[in-house]
Amino acid sequence: MSKKGWAILMLSLVTVLAISGCGAANNQADGGFKAGLVTDTGGLNDESFNQTAWEGMEKAKKELGADVKALESKRDEDYIPNLTRFIREKRDITWGIGFKFEKSMRDVAEQFPDAKLGIVDSNMGGKIPSNVVAVTFKEEEGSFLMGVIAGSMTKTNKVGFIGGITSPLIKKFEAGYVAGVHAVNPKAKVEVVYAESFTDEAKGRTIAANMYDQGVDIVYHASGGVGKGLFNEVKTRKKGKYWAIGVDMDQSRLAPDHTLSSMVKRVDVAVFDVMKDLKDGKFAGGKQVELGLKDQAVAVADTTDKYVPADVMKKVEDYRQQIVDGKINVPATDEELKSFLKK
Repeated sequence: MSKKGWAILMLSLVTVLAISGCGAANNQADGGFKAGLVTDTGGLNDESFNQTAWEGMEKAKKELGADVKALESKRDEDYIPNLTRFIREKRDITWGIGFKFEKSMRDVAEQFPDAKLGIVDSNMGGKIPSNVVAVTFKEEEGSFLMGVIAGSMTKTNKVGFIGGITSPLIKKFEAGYVAGVHAVNPKAKVEVVYAESFTDEAKGRTIAANMYDQGVDIVYHASGGVGKGLFNEVKTRKKGKYWAIGVDMDQSRLAPDHTLSSMVKRVDVAVFDVMKDLKDGKFAGGKQVELGLKDQAVAVADTTDKYVPADVMKKVEDYRQQIVDGKINVPATDEELKSFLKK
Protein backbone atom coordinates (compact mmCIF):
# COMPACT_ATOMS: atom_id res chain seq x y z
CA MET A 1 0.00 0.00 0.00
CA SER A 2 1.27 3.49 -0.83
CA LYS A 3 2.14 6.05 1.82
CA LYS A 4 -0.93 8.03 0.74
CA GLY A 5 -3.08 4.92 1.17
CA TRP A 6 -1.73 4.28 4.65
CA ALA A 7 -2.37 7.88 5.62
CA ILE A 8 -5.99 7.66 4.48
CA LEU A 9 -6.45 4.38 6.37
CA MET A 10 -4.99 5.76 9.60
CA LEU A 11 -7.12 8.90 9.33
CA SER A 12 -10.21 6.71 8.97
CA LEU A 13 -9.28 4.68 12.02
CA VAL A 14 -8.73 7.80 14.11
CA THR A 15 -12.13 9.14 13.02
CA VAL A 16 -13.88 5.89 13.96
CA LEU A 17 -12.22 5.83 17.38
CA ALA A 18 -13.13 9.43 18.04
CA ILE A 19 -16.78 8.80 17.22
CA SER A 20 -16.99 5.61 19.29
CA GLY A 21 -15.31 7.24 22.27
CA CYS A 22 -17.72 10.14 22.74
CA GLY A 23 -20.12 10.34 25.66
CA ALA A 24 -19.83 9.84 29.38
CA ALA A 25 -20.59 6.17 28.97
CA ASN A 26 -20.40 4.14 25.79
CA ASN A 27 -21.08 0.50 25.03
CA GLN A 28 -20.79 -0.69 21.46
CA ALA A 29 -22.70 -3.72 20.28
CA ASP A 30 -23.06 -5.61 17.02
CA GLY A 31 -26.80 -4.99 16.64
CA GLY A 32 -28.26 -2.24 14.50
CA PHE A 33 -30.51 -0.87 17.25
CA LYS A 34 -29.05 2.27 18.84
CA ALA A 35 -30.17 4.23 21.89
CA GLY A 36 -28.94 7.25 23.81
CA LEU A 37 -29.54 8.37 27.38
CA VAL A 38 -29.08 11.90 28.71
CA THR A 39 -28.92 12.29 32.49
CA ASP A 40 -30.00 15.30 34.45
CA THR A 41 -27.41 17.06 36.60
CA GLY A 42 -27.33 14.17 39.08
CA GLY A 43 -25.17 12.13 36.70
CA LEU A 44 -24.97 8.40 36.06
CA ASN A 45 -23.80 7.47 39.55
CA ASP A 46 -26.50 9.29 41.48
CA GLU A 47 -27.63 6.17 43.39
CA SER A 48 -31.05 7.09 42.01
CA PHE A 49 -33.13 7.21 38.82
CA ASN A 50 -30.31 8.11 36.42
CA GLN A 51 -28.36 5.07 37.58
CA THR A 52 -31.31 2.71 37.34
CA ALA A 53 -32.22 4.07 33.90
CA TRP A 54 -28.68 3.29 32.73
CA GLU A 55 -29.07 -0.25 34.10
CA GLY A 56 -32.04 -0.60 31.75
CA MET A 57 -29.87 0.56 28.87
CA GLU A 58 -27.18 -1.96 29.77
CA LYS A 59 -29.81 -4.69 29.84
CA ALA A 60 -30.85 -3.63 26.34
CA LYS A 61 -27.23 -3.92 25.24
CA LYS A 62 -27.01 -7.44 26.64
CA GLU A 63 -30.42 -8.79 25.63
CA LEU A 64 -31.30 -6.76 22.54
CA GLY A 65 -27.81 -6.28 21.11
CA ALA A 66 -28.28 -2.54 21.35
CA ASP A 67 -25.55 0.05 20.90
CA VAL A 68 -26.06 2.30 23.94
CA LYS A 69 -24.45 5.58 24.95
CA ALA A 70 -24.96 8.08 27.74
CA LEU A 71 -24.20 11.76 28.18
CA GLU A 72 -24.10 13.38 31.61
CA SER A 73 -25.54 16.89 31.86
CA LYS A 74 -23.50 19.18 34.08
CA ARG A 75 -26.15 21.92 34.02
CA ASP A 76 -29.71 22.36 32.76
CA GLU A 77 -28.44 24.18 29.67
CA ASP A 78 -26.81 20.91 28.52
CA TYR A 79 -30.13 19.12 27.99
CA ILE A 80 -30.93 20.34 24.49
CA PRO A 81 -27.37 19.99 23.07
CA ASN A 82 -27.03 16.48 24.54
CA LEU A 83 -30.42 15.31 23.25
CA THR A 84 -29.67 16.84 19.85
CA ARG A 85 -26.30 15.11 19.66
CA PHE A 86 -27.87 11.67 19.92
CA ILE A 87 -30.62 12.55 17.46
CA ARG A 88 -28.04 13.64 14.91
CA GLU A 89 -26.30 10.30 15.44
CA LYS A 90 -29.56 8.72 14.17
CA ARG A 91 -30.19 6.81 17.39
CA ASP A 92 -33.45 4.86 17.37
CA ILE A 93 -34.50 6.43 20.68
CA THR A 94 -33.06 9.13 22.90
CA TRP A 95 -34.00 9.34 26.57
CA GLY A 96 -34.11 12.34 28.89
CA ILE A 97 -34.13 11.22 32.54
CA GLY A 98 -36.06 13.36 34.97
CA PHE A 99 -38.91 15.85 34.98
CA LYS A 100 -36.46 18.72 34.48
CA PHE A 101 -36.23 17.66 30.82
CA GLU A 102 -39.86 18.60 30.17
CA LYS A 103 -39.30 21.87 28.29
CA SER A 104 -36.14 20.72 26.52
CA MET A 105 -37.83 17.51 25.41
CA ARG A 106 -40.75 19.43 23.91
CA ASP A 107 -38.44 21.81 22.06
CA VAL A 108 -36.32 18.99 20.64
CA ALA A 109 -39.37 16.89 19.73
CA GLU A 110 -40.77 19.79 17.69
CA GLN A 111 -37.44 20.47 16.01
CA PHE A 112 -36.91 16.79 15.09
CA PRO A 113 -40.39 15.32 14.43
CA ASP A 114 -38.93 12.13 12.93
CA ALA A 115 -36.85 11.34 16.05
CA LYS A 116 -38.20 9.00 18.70
CA LEU A 117 -37.74 10.21 22.27
CA GLY A 118 -38.49 9.08 25.81
CA ILE A 119 -38.82 11.01 29.05
CA VAL A 120 -38.94 9.59 32.58
CA ASP A 121 -40.89 11.17 35.46
CA SER A 122 -43.00 13.61 33.43
CA ASN A 123 -46.22 13.44 31.43
CA MET A 124 -45.31 16.82 29.92
CA GLY A 125 -48.38 18.46 31.32
CA GLY A 126 -50.62 15.98 29.56
CA LYS A 127 -49.61 17.31 26.14
CA ILE A 128 -47.16 14.68 24.95
CA PRO A 129 -45.70 15.12 21.44
CA SER A 130 -46.48 12.25 19.06
CA ASN A 131 -42.80 11.27 18.88
CA VAL A 132 -42.33 11.09 22.68
CA VAL A 133 -43.22 8.32 25.11
CA ALA A 134 -43.63 9.58 28.69
CA VAL A 135 -42.90 7.08 31.45
CA THR A 136 -44.25 7.96 34.88
CA PHE A 137 -44.64 6.08 38.13
CA LYS A 138 -47.13 6.04 40.99
CA GLU A 139 -44.46 7.04 43.47
CA GLU A 140 -47.14 7.85 46.01
CA GLU A 141 -48.06 4.14 46.25
CA GLY A 142 -44.55 2.97 47.12
CA SER A 143 -44.07 5.94 49.42
CA PHE A 144 -47.25 5.00 51.29
CA LEU A 145 -45.59 1.71 52.21
CA MET A 146 -42.51 3.57 53.43
CA GLY A 147 -44.88 5.59 55.61
CA VAL A 148 -46.39 2.39 56.99
CA ILE A 149 -42.90 1.26 58.01
CA ALA A 150 -41.94 4.61 59.53
CA GLY A 151 -45.25 5.07 61.33
CA SER A 152 -45.07 1.55 62.75
CA MET A 153 -41.46 1.71 63.90
CA THR A 154 -40.99 5.24 65.22
CA LYS A 155 -40.26 5.39 68.94
CA THR A 156 -40.65 9.17 69.19
CA ASN A 157 -43.74 9.67 67.01
CA LYS A 158 -41.64 12.08 64.97
CA VAL A 159 -40.56 11.09 61.47
CA GLY A 160 -39.10 13.12 58.63
CA PHE A 161 -39.27 13.63 54.88
CA ILE A 162 -36.55 15.35 52.82
CA GLY A 163 -37.65 16.47 49.37
CA GLY A 164 -35.46 17.62 46.51
CA ILE A 165 -36.92 20.44 44.41
CA THR A 166 -40.50 21.41 45.19
CA SER A 167 -42.51 20.02 42.28
CA PRO A 168 -45.62 17.93 41.56
CA LEU A 169 -43.38 14.86 41.22
CA ILE A 170 -41.75 15.13 44.66
CA LYS A 171 -45.09 16.09 46.20
CA LYS A 172 -46.30 12.61 45.19
CA PHE A 173 -43.60 11.05 47.38
CA GLU A 174 -44.44 13.38 50.27
CA ALA A 175 -48.21 12.90 50.06
CA GLY A 176 -47.97 9.11 49.87
CA TYR A 177 -45.50 8.93 52.74
CA VAL A 178 -47.53 11.18 55.05
CA ALA A 179 -50.67 9.20 54.23
CA GLY A 180 -48.94 5.90 55.07
CA VAL A 181 -47.65 7.23 58.38
CA HIS A 182 -51.12 8.52 59.28
CA ALA A 183 -52.81 5.25 58.29
CA VAL A 184 -50.93 3.25 60.93
CA ASN A 185 -50.08 5.95 63.47
CA PRO A 186 -52.31 9.05 63.48
CA LYS A 187 -50.39 10.42 66.46
CA ALA A 188 -47.09 10.61 64.57
CA LYS A 189 -45.92 13.95 63.21
CA VAL A 190 -44.12 14.19 59.85
CA GLU A 191 -41.48 16.90 59.58
CA VAL A 192 -41.11 17.96 55.92
CA VAL A 193 -38.17 19.96 54.51
CA TYR A 194 -37.27 20.61 50.87
CA ALA A 195 -33.64 21.14 49.91
CA GLU A 196 -34.56 22.85 46.60
CA SER A 197 -31.76 20.84 45.05
CA PHE A 198 -31.09 17.32 43.79
CA THR A 199 -27.32 17.52 44.16
CA ASP A 200 -26.42 19.37 47.38
CA GLU A 201 -25.18 16.59 49.69
CA ALA A 202 -24.04 19.04 52.35
CA LYS A 203 -27.51 20.55 52.58
CA GLY A 204 -29.03 17.09 52.83
CA ARG A 205 -26.77 16.27 55.73
CA THR A 206 -27.58 19.53 57.51
CA ILE A 207 -31.33 18.97 57.12
CA ALA A 208 -31.03 15.41 58.39
CA ALA A 209 -28.90 16.46 61.38
CA ASN A 210 -31.45 19.10 62.36
CA MET A 211 -34.28 16.59 62.14
CA TYR A 212 -32.50 13.99 64.25
CA ASP A 213 -31.49 16.62 66.80
CA GLN A 214 -35.15 17.64 67.15
CA GLY A 215 -36.30 14.11 67.98
CA VAL A 216 -37.05 12.66 64.55
CA ASP A 217 -35.89 9.05 64.49
CA ILE A 218 -36.75 7.95 60.92
CA VAL A 219 -36.19 10.02 57.76
CA TYR A 220 -37.36 9.16 54.24
CA HIS A 221 -35.96 11.12 51.32
CA ALA A 222 -36.91 11.77 47.70
CA SER A 223 -34.10 14.11 46.80
CA GLY A 224 -31.62 12.47 44.43
CA GLY A 225 -28.02 13.18 45.38
CA VAL A 226 -29.13 15.29 48.35
CA GLY A 227 -30.08 12.00 49.98
CA LYS A 228 -26.44 10.96 50.18
CA GLY A 229 -26.11 13.60 52.89
CA LEU A 230 -28.89 11.90 54.84
CA PHE A 231 -27.04 8.60 54.79
CA ASN A 232 -23.73 10.24 55.68
CA GLU A 233 -25.41 11.80 58.72
CA VAL A 234 -27.37 8.80 59.95
CA LYS A 235 -24.20 6.69 59.98
CA THR A 236 -22.85 8.94 62.73
CA ARG A 237 -25.89 8.30 64.92
CA LYS A 238 -26.58 5.55 67.43
CA LYS A 239 -27.33 2.23 65.76
CA GLY A 240 -30.87 1.01 66.30
CA LYS A 241 -32.14 4.45 67.30
CA TYR A 242 -31.83 6.54 64.13
CA TRP A 243 -32.88 5.34 60.71
CA ALA A 244 -32.98 6.39 57.05
CA ILE A 245 -35.26 5.20 54.25
CA GLY A 246 -33.93 5.33 50.69
CA VAL A 247 -35.56 5.86 47.32
CA ASP A 248 -35.49 4.81 43.64
CA MET A 249 -33.12 1.88 44.24
CA ASP A 250 -32.06 -0.18 47.24
CA GLN A 251 -29.82 2.35 49.01
CA SER A 252 -29.04 0.22 52.06
CA ARG A 253 -25.39 -0.07 51.06
CA LEU A 254 -24.98 3.66 51.77
CA ALA A 255 -25.65 3.06 55.47
CA PRO A 256 -26.05 -0.71 56.00
CA ASP A 257 -26.65 -0.52 59.75
CA HIS A 258 -29.04 2.43 59.61
CA THR A 259 -31.34 1.80 56.64
CA LEU A 260 -34.82 0.43 57.27
CA SER A 261 -35.96 0.18 53.66
CA SER A 262 -35.95 1.82 50.24
CA MET A 263 -38.81 2.58 47.88
CA VAL A 264 -37.58 0.95 44.69
CA LYS A 265 -38.69 2.50 41.40
CA ARG A 266 -38.01 0.21 38.44
CA VAL A 267 -36.91 2.80 35.92
CA ASP A 268 -34.60 0.14 34.47
CA VAL A 269 -37.52 -2.14 33.61
CA ALA A 270 -39.55 0.68 32.10
CA VAL A 271 -36.67 1.91 29.92
CA PHE A 272 -35.88 -1.61 28.75
CA ASP A 273 -39.52 -2.46 27.98
CA VAL A 274 -40.02 0.66 25.87
CA MET A 275 -36.84 -0.10 23.93
CA LYS A 276 -37.84 -3.73 23.39
CA ASP A 277 -41.24 -2.66 22.10
CA LEU A 278 -39.61 -0.16 19.76
CA LYS A 279 -37.24 -2.77 18.38
CA ASP A 280 -40.28 -5.01 17.83
CA GLY A 281 -41.97 -2.25 15.83
CA LYS A 282 -44.18 -0.81 18.60
CA PHE A 283 -43.82 2.69 20.03
CA ALA A 284 -46.27 4.39 22.39
CA GLY A 285 -45.56 7.87 21.01
CA GLY A 286 -47.82 10.61 22.33
CA LYS A 287 -48.84 8.48 25.30
CA GLN A 288 -48.16 8.28 29.01
CA VAL A 289 -47.06 4.93 30.42
CA GLU A 290 -47.91 5.05 34.14
CA LEU A 291 -46.66 2.24 36.36
CA GLY A 292 -47.34 1.41 40.01
CA LEU A 293 -47.54 -1.34 42.63
CA LYS A 294 -49.86 -3.40 40.46
CA ASP A 295 -47.20 -3.46 37.74
CA GLN A 296 -44.46 -4.21 40.28
CA ALA A 297 -42.81 -1.03 39.00
CA VAL A 298 -42.63 0.46 42.50
CA ALA A 299 -41.81 -1.85 45.38
CA VAL A 300 -40.25 -2.34 48.80
CA ALA A 301 -36.53 -3.18 48.68
CA ASP A 302 -35.69 -6.87 49.15
CA THR A 303 -33.40 -6.05 52.10
CA THR A 304 -36.23 -4.51 54.16
CA ASP A 305 -36.76 -7.54 56.37
CA LYS A 306 -33.22 -7.19 57.78
CA TYR A 307 -34.39 -4.61 60.34
CA VAL A 308 -38.15 -4.41 59.84
CA PRO A 309 -39.84 -7.09 62.00
CA ALA A 310 -42.19 -9.72 60.60
CA ASP A 311 -45.36 -8.13 62.00
CA VAL A 312 -44.59 -4.83 60.28
CA MET A 313 -43.68 -6.62 57.04
CA LYS A 314 -47.08 -8.32 57.17
CA LYS A 315 -48.72 -4.95 57.69
CA VAL A 316 -46.85 -3.59 54.65
CA GLU A 317 -48.04 -6.50 52.53
CA ASP A 318 -51.64 -6.04 53.70
CA TYR A 319 -51.60 -2.38 52.69
CA ARG A 320 -49.85 -3.18 49.40
CA GLN A 321 -52.62 -5.62 48.51
CA GLN A 322 -55.33 -3.12 49.44
CA ILE A 323 -53.75 -0.54 47.14
CA VAL A 324 -53.43 -3.05 44.29
CA ASP A 325 -57.07 -4.08 44.78
CA GLY A 326 -58.21 -0.47 44.65
CA LYS A 327 -59.46 -0.43 48.24
CA ILE A 328 -57.08 2.42 49.09
CA ASN A 329 -56.59 5.38 46.77
CA VAL A 330 -53.26 6.86 47.75
CA PRO A 331 -53.10 10.67 47.60
CA ALA A 332 -50.63 12.23 45.18
CA THR A 333 -51.22 15.96 45.82
CA ASP A 334 -51.64 18.26 48.80
CA GLU A 335 -55.38 18.51 48.17
CA GLU A 336 -55.82 14.75 47.95
CA LEU A 337 -53.76 14.35 51.12
CA LYS A 338 -56.00 16.76 53.03
CA SER A 339 -59.04 14.70 52.04
CA PHE A 340 -57.28 11.46 52.98
CA LEU A 341 -56.33 12.72 56.42
CA LYS A 342 -59.94 13.65 57.19
CA LYS A 343 -61.15 10.05 56.75
